[in-house]
Amino acid sequence: MDVILLERVEKLGAIGDVVSVKPGFARNYLLPNKKALRANEANRKVFEANRERIEAENANRRGEAEKDAKGIEGTQVTLIRQASNTGQLYGSVAVRDLVEALEAEGKKVTKSQVVLDKPIKAIGMYTVKVALHPEVSVTVKVNVARSPEEAEMQEQGVDVMAAMFEKDEAGFTEDYDPNAEPGATAEAPARGETEGEEEADKA
Repeated sequence: MDVILLERVEKLGAIGDVVSVKPGFARNYLLPNKKALRANEANRKVFEANRERIEAENANRRGEAEKDAKGIEGTQVTLIRQASNTGQLYGSVAVRDLVEALEAEGKKVTKSQVVLDKPIKAIGMYTVKVALHPEVSVTVKVNVARSPEEAEMQEQGVDVMAAMFEKDEAGFTEDYDPNAEPGATAEAPARGETEGEEEADKA
């Protein structure tokens, strides 16, 4: 399906471009979100008649987004979550969690602006893109850890999981008697000895 773009769309084109897209993408995303018009003769005339206004409005929105970007670029948020010994989260960090964390830092963003390809499912440091406008994007750092101490280590560049495995391997020792029966302990007497002592007591 051919459409006329009303704003820049990543990997597609700029305002006024006529591009060919899959019908589902046009119907479910571009058209309802007013990012494009169907490319027919009537819409071409409407677009050309309003091109200056559309471009001016876009420039205003871009200007606002550029101002907001200065306050958001490079922001770091820390999320403390429960996780297993291997660093896998019980649950995951989704877009909503990031929006709330940024709002707590005084940064106002919407869910549609946070670009998270897939939910975060393990502890670590992540870089997440925030698209404030089709032409203005910034990145924020997300520090997901099990404790404030762990978050601080990660912030300093320590790979917490690697450090933890090294510590476990270094500290793991076990007393081992090569002559012991499997599962036996040195203190447990043999069954025959115990019965012999009981017979002697009765006599």
